[in-house]
Amino acid sequence: MVTFIMYPNCSTSKRAKQWLENHGISFKTRHIVHETPTVSELSIYLKKSNLPVKRFFNTSGQVYRTRGLKDTLPTMSDEAALKLLASNGMLIKRPLLIDEKTVLVGFNEKMYETHFEQQKEG
Repeated sequence: MVTFIMYPNCSTSKRAKQWLENHGISFKTRHIVHETPTVSELSIYLKKSNLPVKRFFNTSGQVYRTRGLKDTLPTMSDEAALKLLASNGMLIKRPLLIDEKTVLVGFNEKMYETHFEQQKEG
């Protein structure tokens, strides 16, 4: 089962959800603010994604900007960054698509297509 962590008012989340529905992908929805991922969940997502922790930050979001994270994030440890992400779901880039093997951060139609084609093959 695919877990889809999203913010319902986010246009990118809406587009990704529509894509999943249009392609017949079964998924469980989770609200990124009401059920913010924990540090331990984010740590697992980070490992599965093979991305640097900074890619998990919603850099265009108001919370990111008002906290001045552009200046402090580069010197922050992964552990501190994960704690910060877990403290406020609005800091997390959305949506997150999680399955047994992979975590996709954000929505890119080509990335989703490639991921689900590989799932069918494997």
